[in-house]
Amino acid sequence: MTEVPPVLWTPSADRTEQANMTAFMRAHGHADYDALRRWSVEDLEGFWAAIWDAYAVGGSYEAVLDSREMPGARWFPGARVSYAEHLFRGKPDERAAIRAASELRPAEEWTWGRLRAETARIRAGLVARGVGQGDRVCAYLPNIPETVAAFLATASLGAVWSSAAPEFGARSVIDRFAQIEPKVLLAIDGYRYGGKDFDRSEIVEGIAGEIGAPVVRLGYLDGSGWEEGFLQDGPLEFAQVAFDHPLWVLYSSGTTGLPKAIVHGQGGILLEHLKKMWLHLDAHAEDRIFWFTTTGWMMWNFLVGVLLTDASIVLYDGNPAGEVLWDLAEETGMTVFGTSAAFIAASMKDRIEPAKGRDLKLHAVGVTGSPLSPEGFQWVYDELGSDTWLFSTSGGTDVCTAFVGGVPTLPVYRGELQARSLGAKIEA
Repeated sequence: MTEVPPVLWTPSADRTEQANMTAFMRAHGHADYDALRRWSVEDLEGFWAAIWDAYAVGGSYEAVLDSREMPGARWFPGARVSYAEHLFRGKPDERAAIRAASELRPAEEWTWGRLRAETARIRAGLVARGVGQGDRVCAYLPNIPETVAAFLATASLGAVWSSAAPEFGARSVIDRFAQIEPKVLLAIDGYRYGGKDFDRSEIVEGIAGEIGAPVVRLGYLDGSGWEEGFLQDGPLEFAQVAFDHPLWVLYSSGTTGLPKAIVHGQGGILLEHLKKMWLHLDAHAEDRIFWFTTTGWMMWNFLVGVLLTDASIVLYDGNPAGEVLWDLAEETGMTVFGTSAAFIAASMKDRIEPAKGRDLKLHAVGVTGSPLSPEGFQWVYDELGSDTWLFSTSGGTDVCTAFVGGVPTLPVYRGELQARSLGAKIEA
C-alpha cells in the first residue's frame, strides 16, 4: 500500500473564501473542486462558455464547439476577439503594470499609462514598416518592458509574434524564425549576464541575412533605446480577428530535427489564460507576480498573460544565481515567486536563507520546468513559512499554461502536484 505523503499546507478558511476559484465554483453550482473539474471536461461547451461570460470577453459567436474532429476542431466560430484589447481593458493609467530590473538597469516601474503609450508608439512604427494582419514579427529581445510592449503592439495589429532569447546562438534562432518568414526582426545590440557584456550585433546581422527580414534595433547594452525613427505617434487600436487567428508561434526544443513551430490562436490563448490566471493562479489586484524566464521559454508568454487580470507582473533579465532573485522579491514587493525546480535545488545546495534579513511579502511560490523533489517542497516551507502556498505545475509549450498544477483551495502534499487543471482531461 502506497504511503500518503504529509500535508504541508492547507488553505485557511479566509483564503478559500477569497479565492477566485471559490466564487466561480459557487456561481456554477459545484460543491468542490473535483465536481467543478469533472463538469469542465464533461460539458466542454458549458465550461468554456462560462469562462467567456465570467471574464466578459464580449461579442457574439455561433457556437462554442462547432466540430469535435481532431485535428480540425472549431471553437467559437463567428467570434471576433483581440487578446491585446482585453488585456488593456479597464486598466487605470496610474496603476502599476510592470516592475522590472536587470543587470543593466535598476528596478523601474511602468504604469498602465506608460505601457499603453509605448505600445501605441511601437504599433505605429510597425505599421510604418508595412506590418499588418497576419504578418510575422520576430523578436530577439530580452525580458524587459519594451518587449512586452512590442508583443502587445504586434497582437493589436492582428500580426503574429515569435520571440527567441538573446543568449540563443544564430543557428538556433534561424532554425526557428526562418520557418515563419517574418516581416521584421526586432533585435538588441547586446546584453549583460553574470557581469559580462555580450555584443550580439554580428549575430543579428547573420540572423537577418538568413531569414531575409529587415532589422529594427533596440539599444539595450548601450542604453540608447529604439533606433531613431522607429517609434511613431499613433492611436492604440485593436484589430478584431477570428477566434483561431494566430497570436504567437512557440517552438519545441528541437532535440529531434528542427524545432517544431506551434501556433496558438488569439481566442484560444485568451480563454486559456483567463482560466489559468484568474482561477488557478488566483491573481488579485494586490498581487505582484514574478516568474524567472527568458523570452525563449513559454513561461514568458505565460507571465505576460497575467496582465489579463488585475495583478501586476515582475520581470528580471540577468543571471538568477545566488541571492539576486530573493533580493528582487524584497525590492519589488513580490507576492508570487515563480521559478524552476532547478533553481530551488540550487538555493538548497548553496544554503541560501531567503527570509533571513529580508522583509518578504511572498504568499505563494510556483515551480515548473521539471519535477520538484520532496526535499525541495520541504525546503520552501522550512525557509518561507507554513502559510506559503507552493504549487508545482506541468504542461508547457502546447498549451502555454499547464495541464496539471496549482489550485488555491486544495491542500499541498509533499512532493505532489495538487490537481488536474480545469478543462484538461488528464488520465494516467
